[in-house]
Amino acid sequence: MLARFAARILVVCPRCSGRAVVVPRPGASELRDYVDLLFLSRRLACARCGAAAGWEPERRGGARVGVTLGGPAEPFFDRPLWLQTRCAGRLLWAYDIEHVDALTAYIGARLRERGSPSSLAMIPRLPDWMTSAANRSEVVAGLAAPRVQAERSAPDDRPDTADGSASRPQRRRATYQPRSRLDPNSPLVHTH
Repeated sequence: MLARFAARILVVCPRCSGRAVVVPRPGASELRDYVDLLFLSRRLACARCGAAAGWEPERRGGARVGVTLGGPAEPFFDRPLWLQTRCAGRLLWAYDIEHVDALTAYIGARLRERGSPSSLAMIPRLPDWMTSAANRSEVVAGLAAPRVQAERSAPDDRPDTADGSASRPQRRRATYQPRSRLDPNSPLVHTH
């Protein structure tokens, strides 16, 4: 699941343009599933300049409204991702080094297993250009740039593609109803 990589998202700092991080706010609810990460209060923090910001999920009645993941901007503060580069004529992005590792393992594999058919699964949702055997070596090589980028943090190290001008995904939100208010047969997460 892409949500698995949403616990720690590296972004461009809104103040100094160095590397900042978006994490769940300390003391947030206990996680039962990775999807819970989409509904937790967040904190953006930059160790370089001290910039900090908070994000709280919107509430609609008894439901919390979370975010939908995907694209070159993180969805909580709408900041460009720190880990992105041009590859095969497209934009390649990742949330953190674990996300880069998962992409490298899957794309570099000669034999790939089919992923889960779930709409929340990451592998089946990867674009064709990334999973094409014709682009395999270029994409695996392209994933080396975010790996190096993860070690950098200065404003001058910001990737050229992280200027915020890349097209952003359509803003969709998800709602979460606490289990006690749901019919036991209904799903916990609804996407709008």
